[in-house]
Amino acid sequence: MTDYRLVLASASPRRRQLLEQIGLKPEIMPSMEKEEAMDLPPGKLVEALAKQKAVAVAGRCGQDAVVIGADTVVSVEGRILGKPEDERQAREMLGLLQGRVHQVYTGVAIILAGMGKSLTFSERTDVAVYPMNDTEISRYVSGGEPMDKAGAYGIQGAFAAYIREIRGDYFNVVGLPVGRLYQELKALVLEEEHD
Repeated sequence: MTDYRLVLASASPRRRQLLEQIGLKPEIMPSMEKEEAMDLPPGKLVEALAKQKAVAVAGRCGQDAVVIGADTVVSVEGRILGKPEDERQAREMLGLLQGRVHQVYTGVAIILAGMGKSLTFSERTDVAVYPMNDTEISRYVSGGEPMDKAGAYGIQGAFAAYIREIRGDYFNVVGLPVGRLYQELKALVLEEEHD
């Protein structure tokens, strides 16, 4: 895959780090498009949002680009949680998550810009959170960690103290299911090279 220019349609430092962890060096080119809210189930929603981001960025790239778009949401009892707008909303989100199992969905869209090929998929991970009291929630929120994260927490940070169990891909919760992404990307590129 070294013959291709890899472009990540996201400003997320966690997504960039995860790609670098598996040996990929993406260019960072966040989508400037305003995301359209859609009434879809969480898995379909993140796929649609990831594709919006990837399509917007692919239009600004050359023919040699492989563009990756991604979007993550947290779902608890049918309610979709994105990134909190302020500390009050972060505390509210954590109040919903504490003591329960919730789902993290990440959608990924891959576009081979010059070849007219694309692929979209989503991953789901179930996460169980230990009960938290108001003091613990406030202390976590005041540290600033939840403010740029879906569901108002970062599993790879201080919130690890409250994770009881994970069923599924840990990296999906961080923001990118890199194992599946690599396998899907490899298959798409190999398919293109054999056409």
